Amino acid sequence: MSGEGDPFWASLYERIFGIVLIIIGAVLLYLTATSAIGGFGLLFGFLSVVLLIAGIVLLLIKPAE
Repeated sequence: MSGEGDPFWASLYERIFGIVLIIIGAVLLYLTATSAIGGFGLLFGFLSVVLLIAGIVLLLIKPAE
């Protein structure tokens, strides 16, 4: 292994973290949409969409060679 890190493992960890963020964001969005939490619904809805977008971006980006 090189001293700068292995790009395969970094890419794998990025993909796993992206999938975890998508799952958390989807569950949060579902729970926000199906519960009556009042004024906080917009806040938690926004946060769940941000998590979903961050997870999708982590899945789509290509690591530096």
